[in-house]
Amino acid sequence: QVQLVESGGGLVQPGGSLRLSCAASGTFFRYYAMGWYRQAPGKERELVAAMTSGGTANYVDSVQGRFTISRDNTKNTVYLQMNNLKPEDTAVYYCNTGRTITANVRGPFWGQGTQVTVSS
Repeated sequence: QVQLVESGGGLVQPGGSLRLSCAASGTFFRYYAMGWYRQAPGKERELVAAMTSGGTANYVDSVQGRFTISRDNTKNTVYLQMNNLKPEDTAVYYCNTGRTITANVRGPFWGQGTQVTVSS
């Protein structure tokens, strides 16, 4: 059974920072890709950042240079450091995992989501 639990969301002012965490259960973690998606009201869920099991990271253009994805295989945890946040980053952020995660391929396992609100 794969379980993903996100934490770290909240309300932040524009220009501020947040760090999201996603703790995973099971022994699969180090062999799977990990990704962060977000979904704003009225919009489709989009891939924000992903990291392969080997540590290669990819980002959507809108967060390049502001967000950093990382993983700690000893803690079965993936992080999303978000800096210089903008109001358009407001969304529910979801953790995702599977053997492959790309812009067109989603993993089969999801967390419950954590709300990020960027507002003054």
